[in-house]
Amino acid sequence: MIMTPTDIGITIRAARKAQGLRQDELAAAANVGVRFLIELEAGKETAQLGKTLAVLSALGIDVALSTPDEARRMTRRLIVWWNGARVGQLALNEYGEPEFTYAADWLATSNARPVSASLPLQPEPFDRRATLPFFEGLLPEAAQRTAIAQALGISERNEFRLLEEIGGEVAGAIEVWPEDMEPAVAGSPEASRILSDDELVALIDRLPTRPMLAGGEDRLRLSLAGAQSKLPVICKDGQIALPAPGQPTTHILKPEIARFEGTAENEAFCMRLACAIGLDVAHVQYRSISDKRFLLIERYDRQTGEDGKTMRLHQEDFCQALGFTSARKYASDGGPVFRDCFALIRRVTTRPAAETLKLLDAALFNAIIGNADAHAKNFSLLYLPDRTQLAPLYDLLSTVAYPDLSQRFAMKIGGRRTLEEIYPADLDKFARDIEIRAPFVRRRMGEIAEAVIEQSDGVAAALVLASDRRQLLNEICDTVAGRAKLLLDRLKS
Repeated sequence: MIMTPTDIGITIRAARKAQGLRQDELAAAANVGVRFLIELEAGKETAQLGKTLAVLSALGIDVALSTPDEARRMTRRLIVWWNGARVGQLALNEYGEPEFTYAADWLATSNARPVSASLPLQPEPFDRRATLPFFEGLLPEAAQRTAIAQALGISERNEFRLLEEIGGEVAGAIEVWPEDMEPAVAGSPEASRILSDDELVALIDRLPTRPMLAGGEDRLRLSLAGAQSKLPVICKDGQIALPAPGQPTTHILKPEIARFEGTAENEAFCMRLACAIGLDVAHVQYRSISDKRFLLIERYDRQTGEDGKTMRLHQEDFCQALGFTSARKYASDGGPVFRDCFALIRRVTTRPAAETLKLLDAALFNAIIGNADAHAKNFSLLYLPDRTQLAPLYDLLSTVAYPDLSQRFAMKIGGRRTLEEIYPADLDKFARDIEIRAPFVRRRMGEIAEAVIEQSDGVAAALVLASDRRQLLNEICDTVAGRAKLLLDRLKS
């Protein structure tokens, strides 16, 4: 077979580990330097053909190496579609690196839109550095990605192959398909498979080892970003169903996090509290079956018409829009800070003033409830036909309820990492950072804190829970209200 440098590196690394060899051991057996082997496994192009063949031979691998021209001819491509229109292609260049190029026909369309704010419309291809943040950002992260890669028998670092396998139903309006295939015609409502309670329990049990049902018998190609277990599903008339291949989903099923008690109740409460005080939030249902507790979240990037057909709406998270991969979603890892997020909103939304204030409310609310995990992938842009806006909020969780999780904000507020450190002067600094007048930021923080105190008990009481779950939620509710009171006292002092 013909292999590119990236393919060779992945093959050598996998074979070495399978044979229980360290890098220095394989380098010694093949009579090459350790540094050469490290670079070879990393996919770096090399002109030292003899040494490469020696390493392959030492591992018992018979392979034909390609010249750049041959590799270019053999390059695989994935086609990117947007609601049935061919937008462009994601291809591997001669070095095995992904590049995205818009289709000429798409560029010639009068209403053509970019797939990302970080990938503006242009005829020239985007290199790996520009391409990766948006497309890698469509994939699950951390242990979820590792488990998917293991289920599919591919490397978790091979984003191209992962998209080839699971990039059909993703966040936003696009679909990613191999070049010899076209998007499946969306299935009729009858084509989806309704799950019984027993099947639903079994599915939730299966998700930790087979996220997104990757590699399963249904041949579904599903993907959602994030490190937490979740699954795109269809919900109609209260019943949960798996989609037919190519069918847009309507909801996200999100089981509670096994390591942390009460996350389903916690998130349902925080999401509904945000809605109760007037924030734009994805609609969420709390459900339980047997001993399984989960959320059913309505997808804001899907729209079902009167005819029952569901259309995909485009969206992207802030990391994708700003050109950061998921590995850099935290500010502490060099990722976006609030200043970057507010600048993005002002640059790309249709009504910058209104959307800026919505983002301000989101930032202040997250600080009050203690959502320390509000990083840049937990904010998104929604591209509607007539406007671009801040997407409804999602992943609202009081993470401070769990001592094993970091208590420090994913993005600082006025240079402070925790609510306990924030005083009015810090809010003034935050206001300067995001270029909003300080008196307004102070006043808005106070208004949100008062609304949280006023609404929290009623929101908690409205959730139908068993008695043991009620106690968990009451503790979270008290924590959130206590944080709001602390902040309000400081603002009034």
